[in-house]
Amino acid sequence: MKKKIAIAMGGYSSEYRISINSGNIVYKHLDRNLYEPYRVHILQGEWFVVTEDDTPYPINKSNFTVKINDEVIQFDCVFNTIHGTPGENGLLQAYLELIGIPQTSCDYYQSALTFNKRDLISVLRPYGIKAATNYFLNKDEEINPKDIVEKVGLPCFVKANRAGSSFGVTKVKTEEEIIPAAKTAFTEDTEAIIESFLDGTEVSVGVITYNGEVMALPVTEIVPDGEFFDYAAKYLGKSQEITPARISEEDSKKVQDIAVMIYKKLKMKGFSRSEFIFHEGEPHFIEMNTNPGISQASILPQQAEKAGISLKDLFGSAVEAALAQNL
Repeated sequence: MKKKIAIAMGGYSSEYRISINSGNIVYKHLDRNLYEPYRVHILQGEWFVVTEDDTPYPINKSNFTVKINDEVIQFDCVFNTIHGTPGENGLLQAYLELIGIPQTSCDYYQSALTFNKRDLISVLRPYGIKAATNYFLNKDEEINPKDIVEKVGLPCFVKANRAGSSFGVTKVKTEEEIIPAAKTAFTEDTEAIIESFLDGTEVSVGVITYNGEVMALPVTEIVPDGEFFDYAAKYLGKSQEITPARISEEDSKKVQDIAVMIYKKLKMKGFSRSEFIFHEGEPHFIEMNTNPGISQASILPQQAEKAGISLKDLFGSAVEAALAQNL
């Protein structure tokens, strides 16, 4: 019997449209010989299944079922494509674990940790992972631009601590720009992280569990048209994404090994994509995405293609891994 797969998409953050694009790609490529996929929109205030004729059917949040044409659908697995809250910060994972439905991304603790840039960097530092110099701010704290510049220097990046797709990110070049940049970050989160500028080649490394084995995908070099890899660069074609990256084989293996080590140390599952900058010849960790984009414009599908993995096989392997963990 075919497994009923709920493809969770949307979310409560500024990334919800990107998530819906990712979810629709999964819906398109899941093997219909093995699975019966359903598009589940999880939005602020309403959760519902969208059928082929665009009719919405509400999800019963008490048990994550849906009633369609007098039939109650119980899902065997959730394919989690939500970027941001609640699918990438642990809330959805915890809910699904409580009601006993497996899902394709990492567990709730790993999700919450990796979504918090400040905490993740703190956890990784004892493992020797290099990162930018950081300064942390809470929304209700007084901002002292002089102290910030003394610690991280200029230029620097002011970021929302818990946000993705470069929402709430500003490159700051003068001390006077810090307070406006912090206010921009605080439109996305109540915490901000300020990072020193790292000059060097930026790369992205996908790590997945595929057919039961943890593997790094080919490294992608990111060359934004603007000053950094912002929303336009990620989703509006304002960048070059070169796979494999134009770095030495030695550097490719080095950054892949670090990405795999992070994945294993954190006891990750499913897909991840970690960003690094080769600063002064060494890879410096920037962030990890545990629900990376998988739309046509996204990096991880490009890497999988270079590795000879079709989207059908990539997505099917993720579902089978989730189902196996629930046996």
